[in-house]
Amino acid sequence: MSTPVYDAIVVGSGISGGWAAKEFTEKGMKTLLVERGPEYKHQQDYKYDFTNPWELPARGKVAEDTLANEYAIQQRCYAMNEMTRERFVKDNEHEYIQEKPFDWIRGYHTGGRSIMWGRQSYRWSDLDFEANKIDGHGVDWPIRYADLESWYDYVEEFAGISGNIDNIPHVPDGKFQPPMELNCVEREVKKRLESKYDNRHLIIGRCAHLTKPTKVHMELGRGACMSRNQCQRGCSFGAYFSSQSATLPAARRTGNLEMTHNAIVKEVIYDEATGRAKGVKIVDRTTLQEREYHAKVVFLCASTIGTTQIMLNSRSRRFPNGIGNDSGALGRYLMDHTMHVGATGTMEGFDEHYYKGRRPNGIYIPRFRNLKQQDANYVRGFGYQGGASRPSWQAGMDQPGIGTDLKASLKNPGTWQFRLIGFGEMLPYAHNRITLDEQNTDQWGIPLLRMDCEWGDNEHKMREDIVDSAVEMLKAVGAKDIVSTHNDHAPGLAIHEMGTARMGKDPKTSVLNKHNQCHSVPNLFVTDGAAMASSACQNPSLTYMALTARAVDFAVKEIETGRL
Repeated sequence: MSTPVYDAIVVGSGISGGWAAKEFTEKGMKTLLVERGPEYKHQQDYKYDFTNPWELPARGKVAEDTLANEYAIQQRCYAMNEMTRERFVKDNEHEYIQEKPFDWIRGYHTGGRSIMWGRQSYRWSDLDFEANKIDGHGVDWPIRYADLESWYDYVEEFAGISGNIDNIPHVPDGKFQPPMELNCVEREVKKRLESKYDNRHLIIGRCAHLTKPTKVHMELGRGACMSRNQCQRGCSFGAYFSSQSATLPAARRTGNLEMTHNAIVKEVIYDEATGRAKGVKIVDRTTLQEREYHAKVVFLCASTIGTTQIMLNSRSRRFPNGIGNDSGALGRYLMDHTMHVGATGTMEGFDEHYYKGRRPNGIYIPRFRNLKQQDANYVRGFGYQGGASRPSWQAGMDQPGIGTDLKASLKNPGTWQFRLIGFGEMLPYAHNRITLDEQNTDQWGIPLLRMDCEWGDNEHKMREDIVDSAVEMLKAVGAKDIVSTHNDHAPGLAIHEMGTARMGKDPKTSVLNKHNQCHSVPNLFVTDGAAMASSACQNPSLTYMALTARAVDFAVKEIETGRL
């Protein structure tokens, strides 16, 4: 059989891969999108989307023996339950070796984690892009905010990001859908907080939810958010951005997209004669048969760790340690965000007020540490997510009582609670890395990954400040009965893993250039989290979108001019 040849091959159909497929196909490029998992269809496969709570198997709980035997790691994710577990890998079927604990949360199917993500979407600024150069941790980013600003505009308008114009320089405003509303307590806390601190702001979260769909959105079958807060079930309305609801439908309508499922990319094929990537070699997930696909350009969007596993396993005479790995940086500088630290308090005086719907979004307090000068005993900073709410009848699960008196008491909502949970930046450390295990392979013949990653002293000091500052702010706004949260967790659980094939100016210390293009293999690009040279403290997915659209634009122009 002849080997299929395309203009572009995109590996992975999650947030980055979906965007790459959309951009290539809309520019007239015949594109193959390679997904290692099974097909998972929008709406049709959201089988619990409209199921009532009392109709759910075990009311949404997963059996304990199933969790222990099949989802030992995945169960640590907040979104994992009976309604969503088919979207998480079974850990006993997808093993990896942990030199130090690392919670690798994964979803292998159409759309990847784009149908499970938390949807918080914030731009980075030069505070983030210049940090490595200023404090000496990591290599200098080869781009600045000006390089991405128009691409942030572009992806925000298509994806649909709701948010407010807040005029905070280091969290740049964007092209937003109308913002969701703060509730009464959040509005009061905002007023009190900002009256007491010059550099601390409380804003509504910026999230990938349509609040006022445009013609572009509606043409793709997307509708407005219904405030059900059941997002992990799938959202048949298409209100939140996912590959299924947005980028893949856009790519399909061009007629230029071909997609193959159950195709596990084993390696990028390197052509010694041309010095280019020739295509990819895949293993069929079910038959174990191997086949090849060839293209002018290859985009790796298989997630931070998945992409780097492919690159490390793509060995040749030219690249004995993995394709593009002249610098030795491939696999190093693995990062995540530290979280599970903060505080909660009660807010008195609002018991006559409630809120409408179940808003699938919270508040955000952007970073306020080390903005203009070093003012803490650590570098970089953190932001808070959280919000105000009233406990519902579910609080009765821990409430003593029985009979009509108990049931009557559950009709009344509890006292208002205000919660702050920090997300802190992790520095890029060379010793935090992933490597291939040369003695052990998975069922598809691919070497297992070894994960060796841990928090550093900087992150530990930051976590202490996150707790102390949360308590301080809650006291300042009048909260009572404040309880601090300081739960340890392994890297990976924030599901913001980044690094391992970083961008940089110098090929001797980085893998990719300013266009997400491999320094030593010009038709190989990486636009998922592997490309990141630092982690900032904001959710990174919006930046992946912007980087991907920008990189495709560059690659297509290079193809059209004959340089690729």
